[in-house]
Amino acid sequence: MQLIIEPGRTEKNYWKDLWRYRELFYILAWRDVKVRYKQTVIGALWSIIRPLLTMLVFTIIFSRIAKLPTDGTIPYAILVYAAMLPWQFFSTALTESSNSLVTNSNLISKVYFPRLIIPASAVIASFVDFLISFIILFALMIYYHYTPPLQILLLPVFLIFVFLTSFSLGLYLTAVNVKYRDFRYIIPFIVQFGLYVSPVGFSSNVIPSKWRLLYDLNPMVGVIDGFRWCICGDKFTQQTLMSMSISLAITIVTLIFGTYYFRKTEKTFADII
Repeated sequence: MQLIIEPGRTEKNYWKDLWRYRELFYILAWRDVKVRYKQTVIGALWSIIRPLLTMLVFTIIFSRIAKLPTDGTIPYAILVYAAMLPWQFFSTALTESSNSLVTNSNLISKVYFPRLIIPASAVIASFVDFLISFIILFALMIYYHYTPPLQILLLPVFLIFVFLTSFSLGLYLTAVNVKYRDFRYIIPFIVQFGLYVSPVGFSSNVIPSKWRLLYDLNPMVGVIDGFRWCICGDKFTQQTLMSMSISLAITIVTLIFGTYYFRKTEKTFADII
């Protein structure tokens, strides 16, 4: 009997295992959806109430009080909600995925499966919230008699964009969170701070040009601008293209680094957790 050792064989088997354990991926994602609103009075309606209330607050503060301009004739409520959709998905997915390994410690310490499934299933569960929240957007369009532009058909592209942004950051943070539990206190602060430094309650056009490059280093700027372009029909400028390009580049780099760090530290999860 010959034992043949091939370089990279373990890595190939790992990615095959992701497909082999696809049923577990579905089970974990569906479990997260059911548990999230278990024993709540209004259940999944929280997916609608949270972004709706935030949209109302932002509309009153930035439109009525600060009197920030909109782009064209777009109702301010739709301008804000078009940004709330990707932000709500991002913040929920990042929070849930970054804590996913710690909350599934019993499962990790008992059986083998590709640990990558756990943060990925948490992001998928957040996608269900996104679909529920999307209903309000149609209601706003009907209320304001607003007809979306043709480029709304490209919205799935930017949905994939925000999915990768959430997953890449969540993948790194959940691996770090296993070893350094301080991050469970830091992550809510990051999410709260990010809400105000991202163009959710206002348009990116109000940012002075001398600060735009620094501002665009926030990967959610390009994602939100992309959603607004699809839903509100914003003018696609060179600055919009630059924002999206920078966000995409940061997301790809973060995804590569996050996957590398996760795979590197994965073998120690069961011992540390």
